Amino acid sequence: MSLFKKIFSSEKKETLDKGLEKSKTTFFSKLSKAVAGKSKVDDEVLDNLEEVLVSSDVGVSTTLKIIDRIEERVARDKYMGTDELNAILREEIGALLSETQSGEATDFSLAADKKPYVIMVVGVNGVGKTTTIGKLAHQFKNQGMKVVLGAADTFRAAAIDQLQIWADRVSVPLVKQKMGSDPASVAFDTLSAAVSQGADVVLIDTAGRLHNKVNLMNELGKVKRVMQKVVGDAPHEVLLVLDGSTGQNAFEQAKQFTKATDVTSLAVTKLDGTAKGGVVIGISDQFRIPVKYIGVGEGIEDLQVFNKYEFVDSFFKLES
Repeated sequence: MSLFKKIFSSEKKETLDKGLEKSKTTFFSKLSKAVAGKSKVDDEVLDNLEEVLVSSDVGVSTTLKIIDRIEERVARDKYMGTDELNAILREEIGALLSETQSGEATDFSLAADKKPYVIMVVGVNGVGKTTTIGKLAHQFKNQGMKVVLGAADTFRAAAIDQLQIWADRVSVPLVKQKMGSDPASVAFDTLSAAVSQGADVVLIDTAGRLHNKVNLMNELGKVKRVMQKVVGDAPHEVLLVLDGSTGQNAFEQAKQFTKATDVTSLAVTKLDGTAKGGVVIGISDQFRIPVKYIGVGEGIEDLQVFNKYEFVDSFFKLES
């Protein structure tokens, strides 16, 4: 199908295939049981398929859209064998996601007319926020950009220390203060340093406490206002990091954070260690916020731009 032309390099595609292996194996195991003893796609197979998609964390709303598409196709084609179901799922989910205005990227590029391009990174503790910042810094630096990091999660010493480790590993400067400092003050210092150094991109880590939405909203609002004293339209992007291994909890976190601040993009991490990779399909379909990056391994190169066609192709690819 024309949706699935080759986009990624073979090495990058191999990493994606490997990262989704657990999700894919679990999905196909469930799918095999759903169609066992059946030669054609009928109402019972569709009911079973619906259960498989929901239990694979695709989400109820997206699952119903997929089932509707397959029902229409069965009605149109009159007969559909169960052996065709995998290819049809791949095509119909690819077509569904093609209607969203995201997931088209192929590399780590940023708007050229914003310098420095400021990304404020948000998300609860433990989702892989600091690691994502470190890997993004690596990718942007590889693109020839000058990167500055800001440790504005000042409530945990471990967050500052971990970001320092990444800054040293990637060889980019980190602006930090001692634990308990005002996060907005760190953000101000970071942008001031970035402007004076002629940086291309700034990545600001923020606290991940979600127990009090009002406090979080106030804190992130203050960080934004203070940044704008240095760079008038900062931040240019608010990136929410979600842990893909939590499945439906990732949906909930997205809902909560989008109420607390203006999230503009998403990164879904830890997909390699989970069978819940279907959550990316649901999030990509349901949120009007683009999934921009996915984590498919622990290596420094294993953060990828999210391309919906390559993702669906890898998720539903049968072994040759």
